[in-house]
Amino acid sequence: MRKPRLRVFADGVGILGAVSAQVISTAHATADRFRLTLATTPITATAWANTDGALIDIQISLDGVSWTSLIQGNIDQLQLDPISGQLNLEGRDLSARLIESRLAETFANQTSSDIATAFAEHAGLVPNVAPTTTLVGTYWQLEHDQIALSAHCRARSHWDLLLQLAAREGFDLWVSGTTLNFQPGTQSSTTPALLLPADCTRLSLERSLTVARDISVTVQSWNSRQNIAISQTARATRGTGGTVGAGGAGGAAPLAYIYLVPNLTAEAAQSLAQQRLRELTLHERVIDAEMPGELRLSPRQQILLSGSNTEFDQLYWIDTIIRRLSVQSGFTQSLRARNASPGLTIGRS
Repeated sequence: MRKPRLRVFADGVGILGAVSAQVISTAHATADRFRLTLATTPITATAWANTDGALIDIQISLDGVSWTSLIQGNIDQLQLDPISGQLNLEGRDLSARLIESRLAETFANQTSSDIATAFAEHAGLVPNVAPTTTLVGTYWQLEHDQIALSAHCRARSHWDLLLQLAAREGFDLWVSGTTLNFQPGTQSSTTPALLLPADCTRLSLERSLTVARDISVTVQSWNSRQNIAISQTARATRGTGGTVGAGGAGGAAPLAYIYLVPNLTAEAAQSLAQQRLRELTLHERVIDAEMPGELRLSPRQQILLSGSNTEFDQLYWIDTIIRRLSVQSGFTQSLRARNASPGLTIGRS
């Protein structure tokens, strides 16, 4: 039988009185978040009221023996209620160190992976960085330094610049525990978990018929170095099966998106068009489920929905997981996942 347990550490020291915890994990290249409620005594309330912060580690066990850390992060907000004797703590994962670290350096002919590794080490994180080869100055058509606060870079923090570089490389960016991950996007090294309607206490299946149409994405750019205009288009087309014909949902005209990005090469513009197109098509089919809490799934993994006996039975990428554990309601979670329908073809136009 499941015996969910919650334990919390502050700066490595166990905390008594944990009443409930909520952890929000996402695949949005943003910080995961937590909310923690503690029961206090007059002594502990005084200690927390005077704290300048602490590194929180929220762990859950299903058997009382093996423990899984859901998040490690610093406290952003503290709310003390001396009447009820409760303390609420809210915070973010350790990507906050990069979000709050302002840029002041230059990057002389470094690659994206060089910068990601340096930023991780500066923030006290372990770098899990896939190697890249393109010098970052090339992205802005510069031959020398990429100056963080110049007109060629709108980044204001280490995290902002890493997000820009991840977008250029087609990478994903996130922090897990004390590790900074800078890895190629849309990948999963694990076997998809099976999700059945019987596993859920609530299951909502959604489909955007707008996104289900044929879609084209055009990236237009003026390359000031070569003094030429560049326009590259990628298009997603559907097969003739199911309810969607070759011309899109209900025979509607293809949906067109246009992005204006300065100083791209033709190759970079085409790559960006295909990347934006994939991001758009992933919003076609969405599943939103509530279920008993578990510890195997995480954002960026795939799940296979089966048993709805509809076209929704297919693979999905997990987008968000919200886990909640409390003495009143036990251990539950909400899950949101998305993907395009099978049969989608992405190519150049």
